[in-house]
Amino acid sequence: MSDPLEVYRRKRDFTHTPEPAGDAPAAGGPGRFVVQRHRASRLHYDLRFEIDGVLVSWAVPKGPTLDPGTRRLAMHVEDHPIEYLYFEGVIPSREYGGGDVIVWDTGTWESVKTDDPRAAVEKGELHAEVHGQKLRGRLVLVRREGDGDAWMLLHKRDDHAVEGWDPEEHPRSVLSGRTNDEVKADPHFLWRSDAPAAEASVSLLPDPLPDDAIGELESLGKQGTWDVFGRPLKVTNLDKVLFPGDPPVTKRELLAYAARVAPVALPYLEGRALNLHRYPDGADKTGFWHKQRPAHAPEWLGSWKNAEADDGETTTYVVAEEPATVVWAANFGALEWHPWTSRTTAPHEPTYALIDLDPGESTSWADLLVLARLHRTALEHLGVTGRPKVTGRRGIQIWIPIVAGYSFDDTRAWVEKLSKTVGRVVPELVSWKWEVKERKGLARLDYTQNAVNKTLVAPYSPRPAFGAPVSVPLAWDELDDPDLRPDRWTIRTLLDRLESDGDPFRVLLGAAQELPEIR
Repeated sequence: MSDPLEVYRRKRDFTHTPEPAGDAPAAGGPGRFVVQRHRASRLHYDLRFEIDGVLVSWAVPKGPTLDPGTRRLAMHVEDHPIEYLYFEGVIPSREYGGGDVIVWDTGTWESVKTDDPRAAVEKGELHAEVHGQKLRGRLVLVRREGDGDAWMLLHKRDDHAVEGWDPEEHPRSVLSGRTNDEVKADPHFLWRSDAPAAEASVSLLPDPLPDDAIGELESLGKQGTWDVFGRPLKVTNLDKVLFPGDPPVTKRELLAYAARVAPVALPYLEGRALNLHRYPDGADKTGFWHKQRPAHAPEWLGSWKNAEADDGETTTYVVAEEPATVVWAANFGALEWHPWTSRTTAPHEPTYALIDLDPGESTSWADLLVLARLHRTALEHLGVTGRPKVTGRRGIQIWIPIVAGYSFDDTRAWVEKLSKTVGRVVPELVSWKWEVKERKGLARLDYTQNAVNKTLVAPYSPRPAFGAPVSVPLAWDELDDPDLRPDRWTIRTLLDRLESDGDPFRVLLGAAQELPEIR
């Protein structure tokens, strides 16, 4: 075949699918392989070996295994373009192969028993020594006699063989660490089929702060005008200490953090009224709540007029419509950012149901983790998507994205029922008394936060305490990390975490759901 991708292209409409169309194949190159877990009309695994500039591919319904006693059916399919090595996203349902895809494993491979693997495939038997993160050792593919595209896949009995090894027990991507469900809810990358293959991968993640912006901030004296995200912002008192620490954290450092984290934090602030907790004299002094948009705010700063405000109440709120707003808030002395859980377009309709695990004086960190894990189990049982986050102080919160149409009465009642069900499992840890002194040091599962203009601290907001701790979203399995603490990350360490692990809350942005009945 002059073009090994001819069949692949003929089956797809590249005006609708995000898959790569593929460049003309080039001979040679390193021997790479990929296994993608692909949920199309049926779940299967796509096993692909780089041969002569394309990916020679098999669909394996039950997935490859390290178990030498297991034989897997593998259907030989059309060659795929080399760019598919890193394809992780969603193919539209109306397209060929529609469904969600993760890079389940990848690495390098070597052809065994032949220097011409393409010829070996044509003859119907390929021996491959694979060096992946999950798959290791000798894989053998053999075409079944008389069955055309039907092959058998097996793992040889070697040092890497594992009896009973099941791929479904290892469901996460080796690229992003995410499951198929998480990728389906929030694909991080899109393939543009109208672009050259080398440029086809388009990130859907927020644009980061330009590198030179922090250098510009560092070059300013005690004050000046900082051009950040295209907005001129007058910054003052840059060397003022705002957080005690070793060394103390200055306002300049806070602004640098706010600018770097703003693109990641913005989706949880955007379109919502902000309640700002200001500490203009630093975290070791008394702070106060500031809700009214100040008259001296720059014209570009978003706002929302609350038509329901009574006399003496806030009439106009700040709304974060762009990342520069986060930097403005930090410059304004807001050490905490608290967005409403409803949008300004529908202030009486929450977009999240909130679970607030509020420890008492006698609640240990281990006790709080027990409560969080019980909520994890309950949500898994209900099939509900949510994610926890540490508060940066002592607590843990769980955010659950919901579809439009619920009232705060609805979410409060649902969370109350869920938490009281959990509380009955460990009554020795929980009090339902409102007054702190009546709880006798026990934890409170606070469903009352589900109310209009009651807010929980935003993901990635600093907290006014020693070292500038941060409220940080978690993946569920991090609740089992022995090193986890509610104030583990600070504005000095959080950015490294984002760089290595990404944002665990992003999955919530595409996962609005109905709340199931709790019996």
